[in-house]
Amino acid sequence: MSDKKNANLCRHLSDAAKRFPDNLAVAVQTKRFSKLTYQEIDFFTLNQRSDQIAHALNQFGLRQGDKAILMVKPSIAFFTLTFALFKAGIVPVLIDPGMGIKNLKQCIAQVQPSVFIGIPKAHLARRLLGWGKNTLKHTICVGGVNIFGATSLNKIIGSCRAQQPYSMVKLGADQMAAILFTSGSTGAPKGVVYSHRMFEAQIQALKDDYNIVHGERDLATFPLFSLFGPALGMASIVPEMDASKPITANPNYIFAAIEKYQCSNLFANPALIELLGKSGQQQGITLSSLQRVISAGAPATLPSIARFSALLNQGVEILTSYGATESLPVSKIASSDLLKTEQKTDLGGGICIGSPVKGINIAIINITENPITSWSDDLSLAANEIGEIVVKGPQVSQSYYQQEDATAAAKIADGSLLRHRMGDLGYLDNAGRLWMCGRKAHRVQSNHLEYNKCYYSIPCERIFNTHPAIKRSALVALNRDGKTQPLLCIELHNKSAINADSLFAELRGLAGNNQQTLGINLFLIHKHFPMDIRHNAKIYREKLAIWADKQLAN
Repeated sequence: MSDKKNANLCRHLSDAAKRFPDNLAVAVQTKRFSKLTYQEIDFFTLNQRSDQIAHALNQFGLRQGDKAILMVKPSIAFFTLTFALFKAGIVPVLIDPGMGIKNLKQCIAQVQPSVFIGIPKAHLARRLLGWGKNTLKHTICVGGVNIFGATSLNKIIGSCRAQQPYSMVKLGADQMAAILFTSGSTGAPKGVVYSHRMFEAQIQALKDDYNIVHGERDLATFPLFSLFGPALGMASIVPEMDASKPITANPNYIFAAIEKYQCSNLFANPALIELLGKSGQQQGITLSSLQRVISAGAPATLPSIARFSALLNQGVEILTSYGATESLPVSKIASSDLLKTEQKTDLGGGICIGSPVKGINIAIINITENPITSWSDDLSLAANEIGEIVVKGPQVSQSYYQQEDATAAAKIADGSLLRHRMGDLGYLDNAGRLWMCGRKAHRVQSNHLEYNKCYYSIPCERIFNTHPAIKRSALVALNRDGKTQPLLCIELHNKSAINADSLFAELRGLAGNNQQTLGINLFLIHKHFPMDIRHNAKIYREKLAIWADKQLAN
């Protein structure tokens, strides 16, 4: 893509509207009483309606460069509105509502938006909590009347008589197109600046590395990924579920949508893979239309992948994708290859997250908390050495919005692009595959007794998780009198059937037999780990560390 101002991802939608006008673009499943119903829109109508909304927003006073908080549930309106914003050069700001009220307010204050577009519930929160009260100039209500000072979108559209196609705003490839906030599961949420170059690179990766083609139908459970459907000429089928809490989804609704539309692709995070696998196994479900499953957000467990694979036709892969809001996708691995790595993972070798996708360069550097201003190839570690994961490529973000310190800490200048420090630890094996060893913030640097060493969360936890009594475990640091030592919090399958002293003795024996876990001899049983609600795989270790400290202080 050149540096001229000719970038806008909506060109893909306009092209699809011309080439396949009557093809299904989006279908949204809704539960009404005891029946599932579906709203549908084709590519021509989606393009035309987003044109109409773009005209109406301009007439209402919105202009190119305005930042608009978008709090609309996955729906036909979500798609038409989002594409309208992109066409008009208005910057949509997407924030995961699952991050909590405090973080939401902080994110909105940081962005200083001039526009707030949301459903009535979002406007109620805006009024009660004072979101954006000093910067908002336009408030628009979706799916309701004029309420809480907001003007109904239907009224705005109804007052606009423009019928001609909208002349979409063309931006430079690296100009800000959107702001997407990280979940904040391992720190304060940060606004990632997305450019059209990043979006285009992600679309190209889905074509080149995942072999998605026009005419497919995707069961889309993540709002951002669902937007790529129309850009790929693929229909996005949106199930009735809370996208911020996938573990609360009804599996039968998802199975019904896949069956009705004969979906060829499913995008699901590990929590949903686990949920659908268990339900499908119990019901004897076969998802025969699926040609691939893409899992992202956190590493899915090998048992859950094996269970879900049994629902698919022979040869259909679950593609585990590694990445983050700042860079997605980075690498991928097929389930048939991943399942072969189970023994190494159980022995503390980390989790294999595959080979880099096309155009991505992965390097491993020494672990440091200091900023690195410029890249040099001699920063790279040799194969099989654990360090920080650093990535470079067209889908890698270049900055956080209005957070210079965070940008400096996470980015390394390398020619015309920036490398991104993922905040994860891992290593590249001799075949160039990436192995994950956990978050940098979750490592424990011990100076206790003779064990002056670094413990990595995933290798250590996977060793202990092989014990049949353990459901999951979490490595945390215990700090006492200037000394730091590792402590393992454990959650059991069935606490009532376990003698804690006997279990701890067995775990100490397990620790002593593995170099990665040697020196771990403190254990605490926790009833139910605090978990990230979206992935149900990310453990809030910071909360567990505080809890553990209090337990041992009593």
